[in-house]
Amino acid sequence: MPISFSIKGLTKLYGSGTTAVRALSDVTFDIQAGELIMLVGPSGSGKSTLLNILGGLDHATSGEVTFQGQTLTAMNDRALTAYRRKHVGFIFQFYNLIPSLTARENVDLVREIADNPLSAADALALVGLTGRMDHFPAQLSGGEQQRVAVARAIAKRPAILLCDEPTGALDLTTGVQVLDALSEINRLYKSTTLVVTHNADIARMGSRIVKFADGHIRTIETNASPAKPSELVW
Repeated sequence: MPISFSIKGLTKLYGSGTTAVRALSDVTFDIQAGELIMLVGPSGSGKSTLLNILGGLDHATSGEVTFQGQTLTAMNDRALTAYRRKHVGFIFQFYNLIPSLTARENVDLVREIADNPLSAADALALVGLTGRMDHFPAQLSGGEQQRVAVARAIAKRPAILLCDEPTGALDLTTGVQVLDALSEINRLYKSTTLVVTHNADIARMGSRIVKFADGHIRTIETNASPAKPSELVW
């Protein structure tokens, strides 16, 4: 399987001098194309910082990240913007939907910057919202809003899907629906998918589980039998 990301000696400091905070320290590992990787660890351990650098939202202090032969850590802001638009889908804990737009219109916003997008109807069907496409966010439950956010992220057929605590604000039933959608999208479109979670049970979905502590990778576990979302509890 080809390498999607190669990460070597990645370090991120916030601030400088004696007050500097080391968010990542000498992180090194490869991510294969199409993997579903779970990033776990306590708050402040470096998971979201890594996700933001891989997504082109933040710059590393040192080290190197390459994506399909392109050196992300050498790109300027303009090049990173182009990279995000072309390759990356983001899903965050809070849905960030535009209240005045319907579910369909929220998804259509992202389609406008994609080269070969799914239709909004197809993207929303993938997350089980065919019957809710013309509803506004205020008319949707929290789980439905998060599934709209998933549909928005995958509508441009991203090579990379980055998810930061996507079920953090959801109960078990709605969380499982969101994880089902992520799993199906990973299976159908082979998007390289990284999910940040503090929940050890959700991590059982991953083909690999990367455990962080204090900005370091402590362990990387290969999961021979990833769990189905319906098998998870939290």
